[in-house]
Amino acid sequence: MTTLRAFTCDDLFKFNNINLDPLTETYGIPFYLQYLAHWPEYFIVAEAPGGELMGYIMGKAEGSVAREEWHGHVTALSVAPEFRRLGLAGKLMELLEEISERKGGFFVDLFVRVSNQVAVNMYKQLGYSVYRTVIEYYSASNGEPDEDAYDMRKALSRDTEKKSIIPVPHPVRPEDIE
Repeated sequence: MTTLRAFTCDDLFKFNNINLDPLTETYGIPFYLQYLAHWPEYFIVAEAPGGELMGYIMGKAEGSVAREEWHGHVTALSVAPEFRRLGLAGKLMELLEEISERKGGFFVDLFVRVSNQVAVNMYKQLGYSVYRTVIEYYSASNGEPDEDAYDMRKALSRDTEKKSIIPVPHPVRPEDIE
């Protein structure tokens, strides 16, 4: 049986099987520790019965309450290739949404590569929609051009008028994102 639990510092030494996927954004250990220290409730891991990590979600709460922009943000969601198509990503997203609801968020947002259609379609099935396109959000390597991202959002119950998900009609640049 899969266990969903809080991410711990020890997990940093056990999640290479997840992070070696080319579509997973990886960060330095201080970045993960910052999230673990500031937003521990948003850092959840799925663990197999034998202790192997199956996937994780890392996020935070951010934005302005006064401007109705207080929200949950998905920084990273990844499931190891051998554990995909089991519904783990959807369950991890559901947990992050529940936490964001409890914290009074108006919406949950995330960024995803435009080329990652499998992920884009999964997020759409989970109720997310494209809010805007962010030009050259992802830095490329090997001389490839930078890649655009979709900023996808899902309104939470506090956003009764669904204002947070009204699409922006034109692309924006990373420096234009608050």
